[in-house]
Amino acid sequence: MPAETPSEIRIEREEGPTKGRYVVHLDGAEAEMTYTRAGDGLIIIDHTGVPAAMRGMSVGQGMVRRAVEDARAENRRIVPLCPFAKAQIARHPEWQDVLSS
Repeated sequence: MPAETPSEIRIEREEGPTKGRYVVHLDGAEAEMTYTRAGDGLIIIDHTGVPAAMRGMSVGQGMVRRAVEDARAENRRIVPLCPFAKAQIARHPEWQDVLSS
């Protein structure tokens, strides 16, 4: 079982009319996962970037998990164009209910 994102790491969400991102700030470094909204019910995850200082802390996985949780809560579907997000969702069958078919 992969490590959980440490509880002291706060994942923030910023969303505009067409684009959004999940971001983590830690010790002066920033990790982000960006997405584009395609209508009210669909987001397209297009990029995940985690700096070397945050590697091994499950920050990227935590951002994908948060996007899945938000998609469920908001009745949205996800298209993971980003290879990292796509791989994370593929590794977690319990997250695949939010995939857009």
